[in-house]
Amino acid sequence: MKTVIIFDHPYTATAGNNVPHHRSFLAALLQRVMTQQRQAHNDVDLIDLHADGFNPVMSAEDLSNWRRGRATDPQVADYQQRLLNADRIIFMFPVWWEVMPAMTKGFLDKVYAKGQLYDAQTMKTKLTKQPRIDIITTMGTPNLAYRLLFGAPLAKLLFRGTFLKTRLWHFKWHNFAQVEKKSLQQREQILQKFSV
Repeated sequence: MKTVIIFDHPYTATAGNNVPHHRSFLAALLQRVMTQQRQAHNDVDLIDLHADGFNPVMSAEDLSNWRRGRATDPQVADYQQRLLNADRIIFMFPVWWEVMPAMTKGFLDKVYAKGQLYDAQTMKTKLTKQPRIDIITTMGTPNLAYRLLFGAPLAKLLFRGTFLKTRLWHFKWHNFAQVEKKSLQQREQILQKFSV
């Protein structure tokens, strides 16, 4: 099986080693996920958006290509081909202001594009393998407040507004709230127990 991981964090995938001022719990989770996938003999394809220098901004030229069903640039075309070959897709990003960061939003806008990865008329996905999709997030907002007070906007945007809309049925969300308030021992326990 081929697992494609889309990782979005400014510190990149290199930030999982607990180095002060360049560390990310999300990157530590990434190391855990990649290890598990390789132990399961899955082919792991990492798309590290910040390390790749991905530009999430949709320019006028990009939009013109997007409307014609063309890739906006060679990097986007490469990402699209990698997703078409995926048996499993894992998105990993921090939740900022209750939604995903610009890189992930731009990835969805430019890469999961009509005419390329879904049909504009039927809204049906072109990901014919019907990959399982996992979303792995970290956030400062408490889980209960995120769901009850804010209405879980990420779930509405991704699951209803993107995946279900284009008939991608198999997805799961793994969220880690208030990680920064947990002790090192608690974070290590989360990493040891976490499995996708």
